[in-house]
Amino acid sequence: MKQLAQYKNYNKIAIMGGTFNPIHIGHLVAAEAVRQELGIERVIFIPTGNSPHKENDPMYNEHRYLMAVLATVTNPYFEVSRMEIDRTGKSYTVDTVKELRYMCSKDCEIYFITGADAIEQILTWKDPEELLSICRFVAVTRPGYDKTRLEKTINTLKKKYKGNIVFLEVPALSISSTDIRNRVVANKTIKYLVPDSVENYILKFGLYSTEFALTPRINDINKRLHSVLTPKRFRHTQGVAEEAVRLAERYGADMEKAYYAGLLHDCAKCYTDEEKLSMCEEYNVPLDDVLMKQPDLAHSFLGAALARAEYGVDDEDIINAICYHTTGRANMSLLEKIIYIADYIEPNREFFPGLEEIRQLAYTDIDRAVEYSLRNTIDYNTNKKRIIHPLSITALEYYREENNEK
Repeated sequence: MKQLAQYKNYNKIAIMGGTFNPIHIGHLVAAEAVRQELGIERVIFIPTGNSPHKENDPMYNEHRYLMAVLATVTNPYFEVSRMEIDRTGKSYTVDTVKELRYMCSKDCEIYFITGADAIEQILTWKDPEELLSICRFVAVTRPGYDKTRLEKTINTLKKKYKGNIVFLEVPALSISSTDIRNRVVANKTIKYLVPDSVENYILKFGLYSTEFALTPRINDINKRLHSVLTPKRFRHTQGVAEEAVRLAERYGADMEKAYYAGLLHDCAKCYTDEEKLSMCEEYNVPLDDVLMKQPDLAHSFLGAALARAEYGVDDEDIINAICYHTTGRANMSLLEKIIYIADYIEPNREFFPGLEEIRQLAYTDIDRAVEYSLRNTIDYNTNKKRIIHPLSITALEYYREENNEK
């Protein structure tokens, strides 16, 4: 979900691939060990899409991605990519590495972190010779692993294909995603096997043990949004959804509501001004003088109406979070504040003055982040000679007073 130029300034990056169903401590320990041992500047976790080697249940794609987001959020050197999940057809490692190569400088070293067993099977992968020529491999093993066969395989790959492969022992690799899923089914604890945020997520959605209804709806919503939003706006929407989940986990809000609200917040954004005005009339969205003069500002109010009428959302807190994500308002609910801030700081946002300060405030004091964002937005639009909506003015006054009383 990063911009194409995101990796141009890095000399060493690493791909951590896997199904991550679920992501666990072993994955994180391995990635951090490789990062430190090899001086990696960025580790990109890429949940597998439609793998040619292993059948993945597409029902879990969004869950696997979001659990990876939650698990990596506290490490500034980690990030998660939707590259394979969003790819149509089979996902091959060589295609992923080539796609990533276009995002990097020509001198950037790309490492692919994988298990020792996978290295021994690498010649069965698509275009193994090309793959070995465009990235370096790190084979991570658990202590006690019989390295005799692995060393033989590595020597063969180096000699015959000029492969660049190193291996590294990682104690936590004895943890297994399969075992974690089995423990959930058996109603056994998974504490300390996965990050707390991932454990909470699994319990919240009843993953691996009960029926759940989140993903089917999200898949339908994503398909529809993909058809009504521009590619750039769609990436922004996904960024807001994932940022909202992070903030919800940080402040103890409902992660499911946060994800739905983030996903739908801009569902009306890409219609023309004329279409927005017409649809507001169709869906009985009241327009004041400011919205009539600036129809684009009405997209949040129209989006709330569309979320209810077209996307089947009946939760008032989600509706309000969508409705006020642009203007804000006084005394917003926690979810409203989360969506307002997530829209402001999501990972795809191009830099603007104050962005990093708001990103830091967002995870320490969300009310102050809201005040800072409102003031920043009002100042920016005032300089652009745009009309400021009264809701934004009263919101700034409200949060300025609230924060002064803290």
